[in-house]
Amino acid sequence: MKSPLVNPGKALICGSMAFDTIMVFDDHFKNHILPDKVHMLNVSFLTMQMRREFGGCAGNIAFNLKLLGDPGYVMATVGHDFGPYADWMDKQGVPRDHLRRIDHEHTGQAFITTDLANNQITAFHPGAMGHSHLNLVADATDVALGIVSPDGRDGMIQHAAQFAAAGIPFIFDPGQGLPMFGGEDLRAFIEQATWVTVNEYEWSLMAERTGWSEADIASRVAALVVTKGGEGSTIYAEGREIQIPSAKPRDVVDPTGCGDAYRAGLIHGLLHGLPWETTGRVASLLGALKIETRGTQNHTFTLPEFKDRYRDSFGIAL
Repeated sequence: MKSPLVNPGKALICGSMAFDTIMVFDDHFKNHILPDKVHMLNVSFLTMQMRREFGGCAGNIAFNLKLLGDPGYVMATVGHDFGPYADWMDKQGVPRDHLRRIDHEHTGQAFITTDLANNQITAFHPGAMGHSHLNLVADATDVALGIVSPDGRDGMIQHAAQFAAAGIPFIFDPGQGLPMFGGEDLRAFIEQATWVTVNEYEWSLMAERTGWSEADIASRVAALVVTKGGEGSTIYAEGREIQIPSAKPRDVVDPTGCGDAYRAGLIHGLLHGLPWETTGRVASLLGALKIETRGTQNHTFTLPEFKDRYRDSFGIAL
């Protein structure tokens, strides 16, 4: 098992940057999609509500990490339309040192239409993400740890190899990018990574494709983290199964991006050498705080407020 040696410092966050355009259809899709006509689908939904949010896994993780007071340096490729997002990052104090602009591409774009039953139809245009392999981990200095989160396929493969070659511990977080990789690819990622984090569904897919159990993966990394939504999470580390309770949100408004918030909590704990029991609870609470607000980067809190919620949620001081 790998033993990470991490000191507080720079976290390099490799992953996607995207605009999320969310539209609300004030009806149910099922009332307008005829099951016997799906082979010739031609339908339009009138959406009277629409909002545009700043998103992407790397952007979300860095935003949440900044709320905890840590520097998160995003390494990503963006398009010619990135200006408003750049302004937002500057306003939030999130560094842009390692963003590469691809002038002939759009920034990644997600177009999400939701109906009254919270069913979603999503179209995603990767745009500049497809050039993420142009970024090199070696271009960043003083990196304490990294994370390889969903991005362009080649970029994810190359950044994992570059972290490993440089001896920089990193989290492998395949997320929605997991279906791009077969068993051989995933086994290679795991062998290179220091930590692996997935949700329950992603874990099932990873186990199926690699043929490895929790014990198999935990023996190859310092920790395997499996999140289970409202049921909390399990951290397989140090020869133990550490059960992390979920933090209860005051209101469930929008779960989008809560996984990225959880990852930021993991990074915070690793940067500061916190025990897994504490790290998991910080991550869980950060996810809950995000759920209380619509959008992935609209929640906010002070560190004293975070500590108060931690005590309220878990009955112990942070």
